[in-house]
Amino acid sequence: MDDDCCSTQLLDGDGTFNVEGLDRFVSTTKLSDCGLSYAVVAIMGPQSSGKSTLMNHLFHTNFREMDAFRGRGQTTKGIWMAKCVGIEPFTLGMDLEGTDGRERGEDDTTFEKQSALFALAVADIVIINMWCHDIGREQAANKPLLKTVFQVMMRLFSPRKTTLLFVIRDKTKTPLEYLEPILREDVQKIWDSVPKPQAHQDTPLSEFFNVEVTALSSFEEKEQQFKEQVAQLRERFFHSISPGGLAGDRRGVVPASAFAFSALQIWKIIKENKDLDLPAHKVMVATVRCEEIGNEKLRDLKSDEGWLELEEAVEAGPVSGFGKTVSSILERCLSEYDMEATYFEEGVRNAKREQLETKALDLVHPVYVTLLGHLRSKALEDFKSRLEQSLSRGDGFAASVRACTESSLVEFDKGFKDASIKQANWDASKVREKLHRDIDTHASSVCCAKLSEMTAKYENKLTEALSHPVESLFESGEKDTWVSIRKLLKRETDAAVAEYSTAVVGFELDEATVDAQVQNLRDFARNVVEKKAREDAGKVLIRMKDRFSTVFNHDNDSMPRVWTGKEDIRAITKDARSASLKLLSVMAAVRLDEKPDKIENVLVSSLMDGAITTQSSQNRGVGPTTDPLASSSWEEVPPKNTVITPVQCKSLWRQFKSETEYTVTQAISAQEAHKRNNNWLPPPWAIAAMLILGFNEFMLLLKNPLYLMVLFVGYLLSKALWVQLDVAGEFRHGPVAGLLSISSRFLPTIMNLLKRLAEEAQGQGQQQQQHQTPTAQKPYTVDSHSFKHESSSSNPTSTVISDSSVSSSNVSYSDSGMEYSSPSQMHRRSSKGEVEQS
Repeated sequence: MDDDCCSTQLLDGDGTFNVEGLDRFVSTTKLSDCGLSYAVVAIMGPQSSGKSTLMNHLFHTNFREMDAFRGRGQTTKGIWMAKCVGIEPFTLGMDLEGTDGRERGEDDTTFEKQSALFALAVADIVIINMWCHDIGREQAANKPLLKTVFQVMMRLFSPRKTTLLFVIRDKTKTPLEYLEPILREDVQKIWDSVPKPQAHQDTPLSEFFNVEVTALSSFEEKEQQFKEQVAQLRERFFHSISPGGLAGDRRGVVPASAFAFSALQIWKIIKENKDLDLPAHKVMVATVRCEEIGNEKLRDLKSDEGWLELEEAVEAGPVSGFGKTVSSILERCLSEYDMEATYFEEGVRNAKREQLETKALDLVHPVYVTLLGHLRSKALEDFKSRLEQSLSRGDGFAASVRACTESSLVEFDKGFKDASIKQANWDASKVREKLHRDIDTHASSVCCAKLSEMTAKYENKLTEALSHPVESLFESGEKDTWVSIRKLLKRETDAAVAEYSTAVVGFELDEATVDAQVQNLRDFARNVVEKKAREDAGKVLIRMKDRFSTVFNHDNDSMPRVWTGKEDIRAITKDARSASLKLLSVMAAVRLDEKPDKIENVLVSSLMDGAITTQSSQNRGVGPTTDPLASSSWEEVPPKNTVITPVQCKSLWRQFKSETEYTVTQAISAQEAHKRNNNWLPPPWAIAAMLILGFNEFMLLLKNPLYLMVLFVGYLLSKALWVQLDVAGEFRHGPVAGLLSISSRFLPTIMNLLKRLAEEAQGQGQQQQQHQTPTAQKPYTVDSHSFKHESSSSNPTSTVISDSSVSSSNVSYSDSGMEYSSPSQMHRRSSKGEVEQS
């Protein structure tokens, strides 16, 4: 029984509260698990009146009892408590120190009042243990006790209704029916005599107390009867808290889990001699305990394995069923709180529950936000991949964006719904709006990239379509060059714009944007032409020289000119320079706006006709005129369209003339050389004089044919020497050089001719001998080497004619100008080759 009742001293004689003992008692007896299903019974009365004995027999406790054989004195000091064994529901018994004891003295009633007030504050049933012989007496021992009870009752602000069970000890033969009215009358007199607050001046006793009366026989004289009566009284304590039970008003009761804390706080207030506001105390206890329970459940939530695993999983990525799992964890946490805090004051309990829920949601919210971030990122990535796939299939951009956006938002909404927590009413609209903004941003970037890619594609096509044709037109440099360029530009630009406009339909751009893009494409095409014009302007001098060389060195049939002396070099030079000047005028400015200009006329009048005009003006003595090329801009041409300024044109023309003078000089030299090479006959008057003066000699030759034979042989020898010595070629370099060269080669050439004649004569003699010998049957063969020399020497005239008939002159071109080679040089090279072979 000692182990079952767990008797513990709650307050010692000095009023010190045994906190550790009370906590140990609550833990051992599992009082905290009882909720509101428990009752507290306290007993008070005069010292040595048998209170502990009654509690031990009534509740099977083991409070220390007085040993009658050792004398009468104080047995219980302070307040003791124990579990009432075998009573349902859980009943806690308190044994208070007796009043009117000699140990404390007559004037030391402070502890009596404090303990009485403590008993009224915590107990549901207060047993007043009194002697039967004190009933009806004015100075009975119970009257100071009742006064104490009623006085301290006034210190309870809004006290609850408590049951006062008067136990009359050592009942005499007087029936209880007669004793009870007397006792109640005495109690009422004491109640009326006690000073009360103004608010309770007329309040009846029944508002504060349920008065019950019972009587017990003497324990010492009628022990068996005493025990039987106590057993009957014990039955009244079963289910004492049920409606109609012995316990009084239960409004101020605190849950069993908060009993220890509540008792401690009540005793602190009593010790501080303050008025005890039980309702406020109940709220305070509920506040502290509910907050403790809430903090405990919050700690449990933070250390919950399921929650920790879920938190770790969310850090790695989206988690399916997040909302359902978290809702279950929170529901379990709140249910445990409700279970432990269910008996506390409802307003406090609900407020603390809301606090717990708020703190729990604050714990969950960062993880929830992280999950939404994962959902947003996943939806955005899915949008990107879907958009890329849709565009790769050739779907329209705007339609693809709409479809992919809708799919991504639906996916996000589905994920958000799965992540929604039942206990929270969190709004994901901001995250959804951010997702929408991110999608729009990505779509805009992809749109810009696609449009840029498309624009670059058509710009490249325009560049390819315009660059080479424009360059070719600039090379031709005709009068209608810019007309052709404008037609080409319009044709290619219109084609590119048409294709581009068709391609951007899928983007569903507004009309202003499309017009701006088209205008940019047109401007790009125009810039390509302008850039090409400025690039080719750097090559204008080279092209002018090429144009001059082409016109100057070729005839109208594009055949190379042979300078025979019949050509009008001055007219040819003027035509070539005019063609080159036309090329310069074409390259001088950009003419894409079809506006007329006078560039060509100014250049012709200043550069072609300017020298003649200036010379004639100076000859007539006219003053100097203004140079139209002494300017940095062209008349009627905007500066932005100027490619080559007038000053630059003048400088280029001057350089052009200086670099083409050599070609003209070479042509003139070629004409003079051709005249010299083809004019070997004497003048006609000389021929007539020779015929007249040499008539006698001519007749002499006719009369003597031998002279003709000698002259013929001399002619052949002279002709052979002429060919071998290349007289015409040697004299081309001048008469002195020709004579020196011929004189050094004359004798060796004669010796060579004679040697060859001798060899040929010897060969003919051997052939005749072979024909005369009958045994010689060898076929007739001709030495190819001899025949070659014989043929070349026997007919030198034909060689010269054939060479001259092929070409009268040879003209070659180089970077420095035209080079000319005469036929005589060709003959000279041929003759030298034959001499070396021989």
